[in-house]
Amino acid sequence: MLPAIGRRPILTVTARPGQRSETIRRANLSAIVRELHLRGPMSRSDLVEHTGLTRSGIRAVLNDLVSYDLAHEERATSQGAPGRPSPLVRPHAAGATVLALEIAVDSLAVALVGLGGEIVDSIRVDRSWGRFSLEETVADLVDLTRQVQARRGTHDALVGIGVSIVAIVRRSDGFVRLAPNLGWRDVALGERLREGLQTRLPISVANDADLGALAEQRRGAAIGANHVLYIAGEVGVGGGLIVDGHPLTGVAGYGGEVGHFPVNPAGGVCRCGSVGCWETEVGESALLVRAGRQADGGRAAVDAVLRDASAGSPVALNALSNVGRWLGVGLAGLVNVLNPELVVLGGLFGRIHPYAGDALRAELERLTLEASRELVRIVPATLGVDASLLGAAELAFEPLLSDPAAWAPGRALGERPAGASA
Repeated sequence: MLPAIGRRPILTVTARPGQRSETIRRANLSAIVRELHLRGPMSRSDLVEHTGLTRSGIRAVLNDLVSYDLAHEERATSQGAPGRPSPLVRPHAAGATVLALEIAVDSLAVALVGLGGEIVDSIRVDRSWGRFSLEETVADLVDLTRQVQARRGTHDALVGIGVSIVAIVRRSDGFVRLAPNLGWRDVALGERLREGLQTRLPISVANDADLGALAEQRRGAAIGANHVLYIAGEVGVGGGLIVDGHPLTGVAGYGGEVGHFPVNPAGGVCRCGSVGCWETEVGESALLVRAGRQADGGRAAVDAVLRDASAGSPVALNALSNVGRWLGVGLAGLVNVLNPELVVLGGLFGRIHPYAGDALRAELERLTLEASRELVRIVPATLGVDASLLGAAELAFEPLLSDPAAWAPGRALGERPAGASA
């Protein structure tokens, strides 16, 4: 089970002229389901405190959620305080599940995630650099989905599918405009996955860094922070931005492409066609080449560089310091523009932070405006390699969290993706 999180209280709807009681009921259902999903088990008293509903209102809503199989109650153990202990309410992980899919350059992953954020089952596989075509990628994801579903049987109620990809994605329909490190351009990924998985479930596709930011804000290093810049690196570099507690993705979902932020006019040619992009200086390939290894060595080669650095290798340490310096150069510009309270380093950057952190901080000290620098903290991500995968799960859960009542009547359909028994 992922850790419970702290968030600002959710404002629930109260009666106003012109509002129907059904509108209020649905809003209150949403408020409680969201609290349980994000915080984990709570007492009725805690739900009263965090939602603003009355005890009688909580009781009525919980009766609905129990009937929807989204929550269940259990007797609380007395802690010695006077009075009867409040029953404990738990989200029912198997009552609503989502499939989370991740398309990275060097790996594919599929997870089944239950309400409350519990990873029920997952699988991640490395893939060769040559296996990047859309057809191969969809086929591999369908196969991984079948494996996960076969292990779980037919007892979990699927409500949606979320997909993370290293690409510029149109959020409205999952259309990939550009994935330079995969060699994709103008690909109808959402539609192709729907065909491959043979499902009518809603499929939501988004950029991996945007989803990493969402996951870290809800369940990781950025819990409680409302102005967050998330930077993740592997082969490419991506960024996600949280402003005033909400994701900022741009008009179509194309925002956050910080990997193609120009930092070195005298630098190398990027896969996007430009010159001197940030990812050409701080991406996985740049680190490996500086450390004297093959550019396409992948995670295993990065692990070897980190082992060498731990053993004191000057070549490895210099390579990591160089990447840290360029990481600081790019971050300084972004901090000056965005004024975040927290910068979270994910993926490759989180892993190399112990060795690259000093060089990064030196560049921030040199290049960042003092007013902004005094307010920002730089921390490694805590969700590790699964941050974007967990963000995809959160994306898939959002329609249910927003309106549980709209979803509940359809649960009897029992629809499942390809590979699951009927």
